Amino acid sequence: MSLLILLRHGQSIWNLENKFTGWVDVDLSEQGENEARSSGKLLSELPIDVVFTSVLKRAKRTASIALEIAKKTDLPTFENQALNERHYGDLQGLNKEETAKIHGVEQVHIWRRSYDIPPPNGESLEMTQDRVLPYFQTEILPYIQQGKNVLVVAHGNSLRALVATIEHLSKEEILNLNIPTGIPFYYELAPDLTIIKKVSPF
Repeated sequence: MSLLILLRHGQSIWNLENKFTGWVDVDLSEQGENEARSSGKLLSELPIDVVFTSVLKRAKRTASIALEIAKKTDLPTFENQALNERHYGDLQGLNKEETAKIHGVEQVHIWRRSYDIPPPNGESLEMTQDRVLPYFQTEILPYIQQGKNVLVVAHGNSLRALVATIEHLSKEEILNLNIPTGIPFYYELAPDLTIIKKVSPF
């Protein structure tokens, strides 16, 4: 049995400002740093053997802060852009409310919440899954199959892709899945990814 622990980064400055962030490398807000510290207290109670993060600062700093609080700073850690947030293309850096005024609430809702319709020059959720899952299968899954406990610190959409795989969610179910910032949750998994137990505070 292994633990797969998933943690969305703490609130970023652009989360606070209600902007589309995507691959823009913004830092954590003060609240985000506090969320990372709180998550560290929860992680201190869990065994962790290896850590994976995206290459974006908000995920890496969340992992660093949380693991320091958890007193687990000597773990092997791997970064890869495959775990990055969904790329929002031309929307990156724009305020969400202002964008809705320009393009219409319905159009922005489609770009944000549809499964397979990307924003201009960006990624759909389906496209995000298509880059996250091969990395999961080749780099993360082998540790689970060896009985190791894995922490993944990433982003709302890259983590939705992993949850959809673990829980066998439909396209409709994944669209209704929201993962809050700074709150770790985990699965106890068999080597074949059968869920033995899910522990989630939300």
